[in-house]
Amino acid sequence: MLLRLAAILILLAAALPSGGDDGPHQIAVITAADHPQSQLPLAAIKLIFKRKVEIDPAGNRWIPLNLPVHDPIRRAFSLALFDQFPEDMEAYWNEQYFQGIPPPQVLGSEEAVIRFVATTPGAIGYIDRHSVDPRVKVLHTVLIQR
Repeated sequence: MLLRLAAILILLAAALPSGGDDGPHQIAVITAADHPQSQLPLAAIKLIFKRKVEIDPAGNRWIPLNLPVHDPIRRAFSLALFDQFPEDMEAYWNEQYFQGIPPPQVLGSEEAVIRFVATTPGAIGYIDRHSVDPRVKVLHTVLIQR
């Protein structure tokens, strides 16, 4: 099991953009630049993306956003957050769906995530740390070791 996980992490690290160094890769969990929250622990992010926490401190409904299933950033984020690939969570989301809880919305690119997060109260997503710009605020940085 441990050997399998190590092999998966090596494959993911190779698939992620290099950023020009061999250090840890960073995935930024983002929200709108004017969102009142300045930080969020990984445990809280996990609950938001599993749709277990629904309201942000400003009273807005959290709107978690995912990248497509095969996007290397999503795969690394899913492993870091849930210790599972996105497709391994299918049973969880099927059960949630039958209870009336839909999975996070999927957007096609990092730019789409940035635009949605920047203009939608309560939206939360993740992107490569190098893609962060002034439209968004970083709530947490997830390190993926290369």
